[in-house]
Amino acid sequence: MAFIKNILTSTRPDGELIDAYKQSGDLKILAALYEPYLDLVYAVCLKYLNEPEPAKDAVMAIFEELILKLKKHEVHQFKNWLHTLAKNYCLMQLRSARHMKTSKIDPERMQLSEEMHLEGIPEKEENLTQLGKCMENLPADQKLTVELFYLQGKCYKEITQLTGLDWNQVRSHIQNGRRNLKICLEETLAHYNR
Repeated sequence: MAFIKNILTSTRPDGELIDAYKQSGDLKILAALYEPYLDLVYAVCLKYLNEPEPAKDAVMAIFEELILKLKKHEVHQFKNWLHTLAKNYCLMQLRSARHMKTSKIDPERMQLSEEMHLEGIPEKEENLTQLGKCMENLPADQKLTVELFYLQGKCYKEITQLTGLDWNQVRSHIQNGRRNLKICLEETLAHYNR
């Protein structure tokens, strides 16, 4: 880590350096705090990033993050906190968009012909019409809970509050309603396919 060492060396305890930095904002104090841990931070970055140059860049970027983060956080064990900060920084780098693998897409496949877009629409519209008819045939509690859950995106807890039904009743009505809709649609489609 000779590329960054010997900035400023201090024999003061980490806690004193942290307090001094928070009070003054002096980057020389922060550098004196960071320098003894350069090898640790570099090792963590190298472990996650697997390349020396990105790991060196990460060591510098983590120092820049320390400028703000150390002022915001109450740090008692600097070494452990710094290790976690370095690990999280590297994980975020790995997740970032510039590290995600991409595939080349054939432009011919990106634009579908107009016929492809319209394919199957009449059948889907008919299925939706039949689904609406089947919904009307459900018992009232099943119809209400299915509408709240599937069409309005409510969770079980919200449905219990809105309807006064208990959680198990809501679950049962949704399951039974879904099963009854499936049976109704299958019967309707079988009737049309004869």
